[in-house]
Amino acid sequence: MKAKVVWRKLRDYVRYDLKEIAFPSSLPDPPHFKKRRKLTLKEKYLVLKEATRLYAASWVRDIGPELRPNEYKKKSELEDEPDRAKGSSGETEPSTLEDLAVAARGGMETLRPALQRVYMTRASAYRDALKSFIQGYQEGIQQAMEKKDDSESHQENNDPKKST
Repeated sequence: MKAKVVWRKLRDYVRYDLKEIAFPSSLPDPPHFKKRRKLTLKEKYLVLKEATRLYAASWVRDIGPELRPNEYKKKSELEDEPDRAKGSSGETEPSTLEDLAVAARGGMETLRPALQRVYMTRASAYRDALKSFIQGYQEGIQQAMEKKDDSESHQENNDPKKST
């Protein structure tokens, strides 16, 4: 008789409790919740197409002229000659992202110094921000202490007058 009870309890544990521990079921939906219908195959295709388009568009922003030469040719044809002269004489320093892209093409030997520059720039920015925060905090404490001293001295000056 005991073996049957033990077997039943063990079987129920494996069937229900262990299953719930390994693969917990989600909470039931609230009463006001309306279930959505399943998407058709065409709707799934349209969703996948739109998601792919958006994903590809997010990567296109950083692609340079070597991967999209036709677009850059169109832009250069549209520009006037004086504008081109201004653009070539007013070259600016490459951005951090462009610098890293160029360094990545060169391999690990060129990428390491570029990454070190990025990290050192970041570290100096954090250090400067922390220094300015500490300086402002100390100034705030000094102002608070001065106000406290002023209020205490003001109270001491008023107290003898009250007693006389």
